[in-house]
Amino acid sequence: MEAIFKDILVLELASVLAGPSVGQFFAELGARVIKVENAATQGDVTRTWKLSSESAETDTPAYFCAANWGKTSLPLNLTNEQDLQQLYKLITEADLVIASYKPGDAEKLKVDYNTLKSINPRIIYGHITGYGPHDNRAGYDAIVQAESGFMYLNGEADGEPTKMPVALMDILTAHQLKEGLLVAMLQRYKTGKGQLVQVSLLEAAISALANQGTAYLVAGYEPKRMGSEHPTIVPYGSVYTTKDQQQLVLAIGDDRQFKRLCTILGSAELADDPKYKNNYSRVQNRGELNGILSKLIAAQLRDELLQQLHRQHVPAGAVNAIPEALRLPQAQAMLLEYPSAKPGIRQVAFKLQGQELPGLQPPPIYVQKQKI
Repeated sequence: MEAIFKDILVLELASVLAGPSVGQFFAELGARVIKVENAATQGDVTRTWKLSSESAETDTPAYFCAANWGKTSLPLNLTNEQDLQQLYKLITEADLVIASYKPGDAEKLKVDYNTLKSINPRIIYGHITGYGPHDNRAGYDAIVQAESGFMYLNGEADGEPTKMPVALMDILTAHQLKEGLLVAMLQRYKTGKGQLVQVSLLEAAISALANQGTAYLVAGYEPKRMGSEHPTIVPYGSVYTTKDQQQLVLAIGDDRQFKRLCTILGSAELADDPKYKNNYSRVQNRGELNGILSKLIAAQLRDELLQQLHRQHVPAGAVNAIPEALRLPQAQAMLLEYPSAKPGIRQVAFKLQGQELPGLQPPPIYVQKQKI
């Protein structure tokens, strides 16, 4: 069966995580993706981002591998006219360009949308910036986490604002760009014309504030750090420790689930207490209820308790470390594998009926002036 984007050519003029993860997304769906790396700086900067456990000689660090499966690397110095003309030749054949330049930089390099559409009017140009086309600040995930309110909300109530352990602003921006590019491809199918698709890290972050943002806009409530607690549902997100010193999380969304939870914990009468009978009351008395639940759960063995909760359709799960998470059957199905290469993780998490995703080459090794 042919891959979905078998005849699509994508040129990736992007580095780090947001843009490259979009490139890998299209590669996983069968597109030919050429990663144009800056020859003046020896390629994508993440080729130098190595863990303390990785050797200095490692060609493809783990970070680079996170978003570069299925691509061909083409090192070019776009300030060199010959290299620029090589890119322009590829533009005549390309369907999509993914770029992550600061505002104004693409124009200086002569690889901006207006320049490239004069070469190929059907080109769709996806451009990621930090703050939009009129603010030339470079975008960094940690800074945007801080500025968008995510860092302020993340962490324990009595602790400091805390950066999330993945570059979530980059990931959110990548998803926004994927959606925009797919919409632009649909429109081109109808009109035959390409277009510019723009997204910024800050706008992607603000759009993802969801209920926390509307809590302020609609209810006038200023969200605060609550650890893993939920502002409007109890118990939801709370972490409890079991008798065998393992941890689990509850996500009780309605009163029926709460009643089943109390029965399983051997305290059915708790669900009839006016202080806990409905979610509104539980929110008002969250501290006292969490104390009671902590004691009840501390008398249980985690795996046995989780089995009972799952059988009764009470939302609960183990707090897994990354190795445990990646051993889950669903995670195993998400792994990219290739002989002699370490596994990767797919960007495509959906499945289309009757469609199989193609196999991918591992992330490319950087070779100066490699020819396509």
